[in-house]
Amino acid sequence: MNKRVRKENDWAEYYDDRNILDEITDESVYLSLGDHLREDILSGKRKRKLKNITIKINPFHITAIKKLATMKSIPYQTLIRHWLAEEIKKELELVER
Repeated sequence: MNKRVRKENDWAEYYDDRNILDEITDESVYLSLGDHLREDILSGKRKRKLKNITIKINPFHITAIKKLATMKSIPYQTLIRHWLAEEIKKELELVER
């Protein structure tokens, strides 16, 4: 049995023995960011320090993102960063309420 199948079987056994719904709570979660970081994010201050990351994305999504970016005349990575920044702002505003 290869490692991947064994790992999947281990996870299957784990969740067969436990009720995951018992682990889900409907309690509020407190999220705390430093005041300086929160202000920078919400005010849209732009720091030019960018960090490279690697994520796996469906190739069809990449193609769609590149086409959308071309239609907007901006680089696709800039478009992705813009989308991420907007969603982070929305989530932070929801958490602060």
